[in-house]
Amino acid sequence: MLNAIHHAALICSDYAASKAFYTQVLGLKVLAEHYRAERDSWKLDLALPDGSQLELFSFPDAPPRPSYPEAQGLRHLAFSVDDVAEAVAWLATKGVQCEPVRTDPYTGRQFTFFADPDGLPLELYQVPLS
Repeated sequence: MLNAIHHAALICSDYAASKAFYTQVLGLKVLAEHYRAERDSWKLDLALPDGSQLELFSFPDAPPRPSYPEAQGLRHLAFSVDDVAEAVAWLATKGVQCEPVRTDPYTGRQFTFFADPDGLPLELYQVPLS
């Protein structure tokens, strides 16, 4: 019945900062951008190379996301990369700080976390191309 995850939707506190982060820092491609006057809200559709998408929304007065302690619900977004160390080094050139790289004890693959402008946890997970 289910084939894949099509998109994940994020609500940001500062639309311009988040748009710059996801497009200029992470390099996601803009598919569409719409201002919805009736909601005083922006909606930005972003594409990853595999065809999956992120939807970035802005809403006035949206409450902050509870992260610490972790709340129930979506915990984080994970992006696959060929080489975690290379991705960490590339993010560092963009001013993005990552946690120390760790190894998943179940798969033996490397991973690390970093955050978007609102503190949303994002993960890099090493899945080498076959």
